[in-house]
Amino acid sequence: MTNQKIIDELKAFDTPSVTNVVATYPEHPLCLGLYNPWGENWYTDQSLRCMYPNLGPTVGYAVTCTYGLPDPNFNRLSFMDVLDALDAMPKPTILVLQQKFPPELQGKVGLAGGNMTSAMKAIGCVGCISNGPSRDIDEIRPMEFQYLISGVTPGHGAQNVHSVNVPVSVAGMDVAPGEIIHMDENGACKFPADCLSKVLENSKALRQEEESRIGKLLNAKTLEEVKSTLSGHSYVKKNDK
Repeated sequence: MTNQKIIDELKAFDTPSVTNVVATYPEHPLCLGLYNPWGENWYTDQSLRCMYPNLGPTVGYAVTCTYGLPDPNFNRLSFMDVLDALDAMPKPTILVLQQKFPPELQGKVGLAGGNMTSAMKAIGCVGCISNGPSRDIDEIRPMEFQYLISGVTPGHGAQNVHSVNVPVSVAGMDVAPGEIIHMDENGACKFPADCLSKVLENSKALRQEEESRIGKLLNAKTLEEVKSTLSGHSYVKKNDK
């Protein structure tokens, strides 16, 4: 199975299900244990909003950049360099954009609007994650391009690209270029691209296990049946009966 096919199939799973396989339950046999769940920054926090939850899960290779105020000592990079990086990465891509603006401005930067989004979509980008706001939400809606951002605001001032394809940190998630991003209305998580096939395989197996468990819980008639069904799950202590 090609990576593109695997990515397409991973869109059938919500992001919490993928996190369960990536690292959430390290003692579960289907969990890959790729990160210490609390000790590493591998998924986003509650500070982001999903602009288009109707699009469902979005999956792609991370391309990263940072934006901030113009620096008179550094003006070598522009949005064209971001597009070059998006074009060079395997498809589909997701731009992870770290905004580095002063505190008094960081809530007012309507950074990626309709023009930037149209250009990114044209070269295979399917979504953007940023720790700041964006704009043109209505204009972008029919493009079917996902945004996971802090909010919306209508304008901005002068700004510059400060770096392209460097490690970034956005909303509690540290991302390196080329990692896989899985995101939906719950947030986003990341994992190494060489784990694509294993994440899909284990996600399928975990779905079967959970569907069976939930079916039994919904059909349970007594507390004893509920406890029996949950036996062995992380919700239950070893000495619970």
